[in-house]
Amino acid sequence: MQSARLRWMRRFRSVSLLVVLAGIAGGGVAVGPAPSVAQELNSTAAPRADTGDPVPVAATTAAADNWALYRGDPLSSGVARGQLAEQLALRWKFAVPKGAFEGTAAIVDGVVYIGDLDGAVYALSLETGEKKWEYKVDSGFIAAPAVRKGLVYIGDYDGRFYCLEAGSGKLKWGFDTKAEIDASANFYQGNVLVGSQDATLYCLKSDTGELVWQHQIEDQIRCTPTVVEDRVFLAGCDGKLHIVDLTDGKTVAQVEIGAPTGVTPAVLGDRVYFGTENGDFFGINWRSAEVEWTFQSQVGAQAYRSSAAVQEGLVTVGARSKRVYGLDPKTGQELWSFAAKKRIDSSPVIVGERVFVGSADGRIYGLRAKDGGKVWEYEAGGGFTGSPAVADGCLVIASDDGVVYCFGGKNKT
Repeated sequence: MQSARLRWMRRFRSVSLLVVLAGIAGGGVAVGPAPSVAQELNSTAAPRADTGDPVPVAATTAAADNWALYRGDPLSSGVARGQLAEQLALRWKFAVPKGAFEGTAAIVDGVVYIGDLDGAVYALSLETGEKKWEYKVDSGFIAAPAVRKGLVYIGDYDGRFYCLEAGSGKLKWGFDTKAEIDASANFYQGNVLVGSQDATLYCLKSDTGELVWQHQIEDQIRCTPTVVEDRVFLAGCDGKLHIVDLTDGKTVAQVEIGAPTGVTPAVLGDRVYFGTENGDFFGINWRSAEVEWTFQSQVGAQAYRSSAAVQEGLVTVGARSKRVYGLDPKTGQELWSFAAKKRIDSSPVIVGERVFVGSADGRIYGLRAKDGGKVWEYEAGGGFTGSPAVADGCLVIASDDGVVYCFGGKNKT
């Protein structure tokens, strides 16, 4: 009964976001000056060996052996630092009978962490898929876990945010928001950031869950907060991109985007990238808070439920038009597109010269980053809303029929 209820709720959530869209007026856009390349530093870096103080490091890619956040790094770039074998093979499957996954896995220190719609958080061996522990609640998990310093952070659809010990799954603390939590957390210094459908971004002390500050917008927050320097970005259901100061939670700037969105903004240099429910995909200069370009597919406007991945020379995103697009990050010009058989709500990940993404058609695709040509495909059967996580030579993705898949080389090196 619980699984049936959760599947009904999934359909309701899709309809409710379109209802929000109908009540939001379109906004004008401005074209700002061309950006300089930002120095992408982040205070969530590893500590110095000699002092324990944070070392600011470029945060454009995930650590090769870890995928600790929904989009791999604080900038939500969706880019993996490590590589995958040229020919991927299925290494293991972990199946939950009558289960369903919408979330994306986190991978840290050889352990896969993922929550399912029936209310369990699982810790699995990356090597074998064997279950290490399970933490069960009465609700369910849509959000991806975020992992930091031996702790796993994840929110449920009842609005409770959990901090679990990574080694045992034991609850360390919990914090209650007032509505569903859809997306992953992010980190800034000693704090953890999480958004809720109660239209509030919460900044909590990561070790205790104590509230530091909160920032409220005009409608739901469904995205993961993206962090760069001392700023956090929220793409909201109120039809605005919000730029917030991480030190005090105050508004720095807002950019009208004309429609709601629940996708996570991706940052490269001075630009932030994301799509909306009315089919516009934006490249926005976050320093000047101005829209530089927009892209809309020639096959007709379709909503974006997929978060972008971006690196120098390529921004790629899936769409409900059944396509994956490759765009020029500087201009928004379409470089290529790939047609799947059904909508793509899964978010792509860039791994070297390839792009990997799941589709509602039950397939996982590997595409050439330079032209979108298909170079690999796996037909799983169940569809994919969750996105790939890539670490330690493995790609992990979970399906809506309750199966976690791990792919890698035939012989791990």
